Amino acid sequence: MTATRHLTAALALGDDALVLSHRLGEWAGHAPVLEEEVALANIALDLLGQARFLLSLAGDEDELAYLREERAFRNLQLVEQENGDFAHTIARQLYFSTYQRLLYTQLASAESEFTPLAAKAVKEVAYHQDHAEHWTVRLGDGTDTSHHRMQNVCTALWRYTGEMFQPVEGLDVDVDWAAMKTAWLESVGSVLHRATLDLPEGPQSGAWTAGAGRQGLHTEPFGRMLAEMQHLHRSHPGASW
Repeated sequence: MTATRHLTAALALGDDALVLSHRLGEWAGHAPVLEEEVALANIALDLLGQARFLLSLAGDEDELAYLREERAFRNLQLVEQENGDFAHTIARQLYFSTYQRLLYTQLASAESEFTPLAAKAVKEVAYHQDHAEHWTVRLGDGTDTSHHRMQNVCTALWRYTGEMFQPVEGLDVDVDWAAMKTAWLESVGSVLHRATLDLPEGPQSGAWTAGAGRQGLHTEPFGRMLAEMQHLHRSHPGASW
């Protein structure tokens, strides 16, 4: 793997973890119950650890996190979506953690710079996925209100899922993306079935479909999130704590 390709792959996977970690961290002090505040914080910390490892492969982790402009980030558009209500966060987590577990399982079995991280992270992500599945079923098969909200957000976020199965540039590992997509659909479909939710069939006719986060094109919520995430570092350049 050339240095440039290595950088591209590390940034893509590292940015996924970094951005979603920040989004989950936004629940601190706002989660519906204390137990979930702790759970979401722990998931955020797991993702932050992954991000630090990956970004350190590409360069200085602090500079990459806090000094890059929006167009330089390579994360999936799914992970940058706002938390919304708790159902929205859970649907986003279900889609991403299922994808991440499948990807890291393949990376853990191959020899590359990403193998050490993947071997450790796949165990963390298994918990992330289990947590998301539990809440998807609980909300989907709960009250009429929780069922309605869960169905709506599963459908609304569906447009962002196709991007996950586009090959990651510079990932010099033989990932079977088609098989991974099939496995993802089976896994997510099974969870939604248990939750009495319908599996979205795709974007409504004429609806916009996501797919350019890896190329540095992001949705409106990302710019606001990035400004908040980078504010302290940019306000006190060179400061040490």
